[in-house]
Amino acid sequence: MRIPDIAPGARVLALGHYQPANVVTNDDLARTIDTNDEWIQSRVGIKERRVAPAGESVEDMAAIAGGKALAASGLSPDDVDLVIVATCTLETQIPNAAAIVAHRLGITSPGAFDVNAACAGFCYALATASAAVRGGSARNVLVIGSEKLSQWVDWTDRSTAVIFADGAGAAVVGPAETPGIGPVVWGSAGDKSEAIQIQDRTTFLHQEGQTVFRWATTALHPVALEACERAGVDPSELSAFVPHQANLRIIEAIARKLGAEKAAVARDIVTAGNTSAASIPLALSRMLERGEVQSGGLALVLGFGAGLTYAGQVIEIP
Repeated sequence: MRIPDIAPGARVLALGHYQPANVVTNDDLARTIDTNDEWIQSRVGIKERRVAPAGESVEDMAAIAGGKALAASGLSPDDVDLVIVATCTLETQIPNAAAIVAHRLGITSPGAFDVNAACAGFCYALATASAAVRGGSARNVLVIGSEKLSQWVDWTDRSTAVIFADGAGAAVVGPAETPGIGPVVWGSAGDKSEAIQIQDRTTFLHQEGQTVFRWATTALHPVALEACERAGVDPSELSAFVPHQANLRIIEAIARKLGAEKAAVARDIVTAGNTSAASIPLALSRMLERGEVQSGGLALVLGFGAGLTYAGQVIEIP
């Protein structure tokens, strides 16, 4: 048996993101449901969100974000041999999104599969991509988080309609002489699986907001600290903290407990809403684009959501 050449490490080479053009403000929602701007901002911190039109799919958004990341990496489609799409909002389960997106981007015959770990999906996919590169199973991997939550939300239910949104974010992962993606810390709390669910094909997304809030603000900062410890990084060394954009109060509570005072904290939820598996790459890509973080710095990414699932790792910002 021959063992393939193994890369010493893996890193994120480039990022890309995409948001639909349609902006839905809190005032827009207040015209159709019993809510207002002050109520929404005080509870979840959102001012506006993006909603894709009927003809724009999870695969459409994924292909645009993935194409931007691929272009920014300087690689050609022929350099990519694995595509992973993290999503929980496909219209149908077959075929998977990854094979469709790869074909649209001109990536020939790659390994292609989807990951459903809900809002933690991007971190799960990133860890899988890193392991594939370091283990010699792939040269370069395109990892995409793409969600169209608007098609699974009851727009008359203010507990969910004010939170969820659409978008995509992507990263290209490749080999590195020194590790640029730290060990993943992941897990689940299946006893709380009913807190976020879609019961069947005829229902919409249901969320027990208080249950999720209590769990996220008490159980997740130890995961964040362990991810730093396993990467050999003190929180004071972080340039950025990019958690899943679930709720602004959750983000700020975890950030305080993490103690990363020097880190720029992603608050993309204010203008992007909760985009599930897309939220972390979308937020980090936008932070980099706006100059809020610099290439070469260290970012802690932390995903968490339905399942309940969670995952986090420290990465070097591309």
